[in-house]
Amino acid sequence: MALLERVDWYDIARANNWTPSYVSDSDLFPDIMSGAQGIPMVQWESYDEPYKTSYPEYVRIQREKDAGAYAVKAALNCCRSFEDTDPGWLSILKAHYGAIALGEYAAMSAEARMVRFGRAPGMRNMATFGMLDENRHGQLQLYFPHDYCAKDRQFDWAHKACHTNQWGAIAARNTFDDLFMSRSAIEIAVMLTFALETGFTNVQFLGLAADAVNVGDFTFASLISSIQTDESRHAQIGGPALHILIANGRKTEAQKLVDVAIARTWRLFCLLTGSSMDYATPIEHRNQSFKEFAREWIVSQFERTLIDLGLDLPWYWDQLINEFDYQHHAYQLGIWFWRPTVWWDPAAGVTPECRDWLEEKYPGWNNSFGKVWDVIIENLLLGRRELTMPETLPVLCNMSQLPICAIPGDGWNVKDYPLDHNGRRYHFNSEIDRWVFQQDPVRYRDHLTLVDRLLAGHIQPPDLLGALNYMGLAPGEMGDDAHQYAWVESYRGPVTTKQAA
Repeated sequence: MALLERVDWYDIARANNWTPSYVSDSDLFPDIMSGAQGIPMVQWESYDEPYKTSYPEYVRIQREKDAGAYAVKAALNCCRSFEDTDPGWLSILKAHYGAIALGEYAAMSAEARMVRFGRAPGMRNMATFGMLDENRHGQLQLYFPHDYCAKDRQFDWAHKACHTNQWGAIAARNTFDDLFMSRSAIEIAVMLTFALETGFTNVQFLGLAADAVNVGDFTFASLISSIQTDESRHAQIGGPALHILIANGRKTEAQKLVDVAIARTWRLFCLLTGSSMDYATPIEHRNQSFKEFAREWIVSQFERTLIDLGLDLPWYWDQLINEFDYQHHAYQLGIWFWRPTVWWDPAAGVTPECRDWLEEKYPGWNNSFGKVWDVIIENLLLGRRELTMPETLPVLCNMSQLPICAIPGDGWNVKDYPLDHNGRRYHFNSEIDRWVFQQDPVRYRDHLTLVDRLLAGHIQPPDLLGALNYMGLAPGEMGDDAHQYAWVESYRGPVTTKQAA
């Protein structure tokens, strides 16, 4: 076979289904693990993966990627790139590594489930390489920040975050566990590889790589580009699976999986990518706003993919697009105000120049979010920093595990969307979050947000200090302003007199 072109033998080699003789087909592929939904094997054998590669080709290409990423890292280690990097960008790295690194290992387990229980031979083949991809991604994103730990202990949270009860880690685990750690092979193909990776993480890595180049962080740019090319390949596992589901009368079930996965993924994407692009990235290096980026890649690109597959847009699509204008701004306010509760130093990103940029990109920003920042700035100018620090925890959404928040100021629209279920009241950030819960209450009903745990007595003492200890945040790890409040000095002068009056 080594003497033949891949096209001459690939289809024969991957046709590895068989009729078991010692167990039943249902025992070998139980539906709870395969998620085949009663579609016969012969239909799954029509699965046609868009990326076809052999193991020798895969190893050769991955070796080249690793060599390139590690070579760039080694070459730049002797430079002062870390010391010369804007603190806001370093905070992006800390947040990214902590939220994503161990999530890659979780995705490896999800890919392994498709390898074992996928009904389609082509799916099992692609998932095998996807499993190796995710293992590689986890290793890279733990190894690269490890060198920084001696310089800044917050980088240790690349490994630590997902082992703690920090609220952001809880939110990430809750989403990942839902979408690909507790699902069948077919559900994983749709919810992880199609919705999360095609629609969001692949897009996020494209944006991160571009921003890294702009700020001169070529180590991170090389790393993320290396990962993104893997993501773009194994993210294609879900498309052919959706084709088979739809062709065999399972469009309703497929649509629901996609709608739930997009809704859940959007919250984390909005939190991480939105705040990074519009606040933490130095203004001189911003090529476009988060809203422009989301409209180009999520709306224009992903929307077309959904329609081409024969699916409908999620029922909440217009509402989600409306959130491009405000949700990540609200999260940014929460991240900065509750900065002691995160493992990175959030950049405020609201110098006068930044505010002009935000007003241009998001007309009305100064009359909504700007009014909250005005109060924060006034307190900082008058030396009342303690008034810009939290004393308790915010109300959290029982779906996303993130704060319930929206537009303040003139455009106020902050609203709780409660639901009473089996004697317990649940709180949600939007109709979308509440709808996800209603699709499978048994799956979600018993989970406790950080605030639920505080009220249930799990956190002692039941105050902010007790919560910080519960979250595993030690002195030197708790977040503070990325620029040590130096940005506030740009408001001294006439503005101070006016605000003080």
